[in-house]
Amino acid sequence: MSEMGANTISFAGHAASSNQFKGLYGEGMALVEETASYLDGPGRLASKALPRMASVLYAAESMRLTTRLMQVASWLLLQRAINNGEMTRDQVVSEKKKVRLDTFNVDKAAPGWSDLPGDFRELVEKSMRLQNRVAVMDREIYRPVDQTTPAANNQNSVQAQLSLLKTAFGGH
Repeated sequence: MSEMGANTISFAGHAASSNQFKGLYGEGMALVEETASYLDGPGRLASKALPRMASVLYAAESMRLTTRLMQVASWLLLQRAINNGEMTRDQVVSEKKKVRLDTFNVDKAAPGWSDLPGDFRELVEKSMRLQNRVAVMDREIYRPVDQTTPAANNQNSVQAQLSLLKTAFGGH
């Protein structure tokens, strides 16, 4: 492997074990727990009192929310497996193909969105922000070596920023 490729792998190992990752991991797992607790308790009660349109939207968005968080948690657990020496980078790359970090945008203009409980909407927002941060870290860690030219890096940075802006402002 070329020297550039060796540096990329070294960077990937460093990024996956960094304090940034550790913070992201803790935040992600805490959000999974917070969401499960909400959906099993206060969310279940609140959803029963929603108008019909909001009730249907709540059911759909809660499925998207849990799916999004399970995908993020899967990615985080794979990175932790690298850190703990439980899996090789190649094993993680193979398993990572099953993880989707680019799905389930939220349509805040959908009929019934404003009727959803505020705590639920906040969980959805938190999950979207977390998913975007994980996706950015994923691109940094697993960027193909052949995309290390300045033009490719600029394009990736622009695309990452556009993606974050779309999510922040409710775009699709």
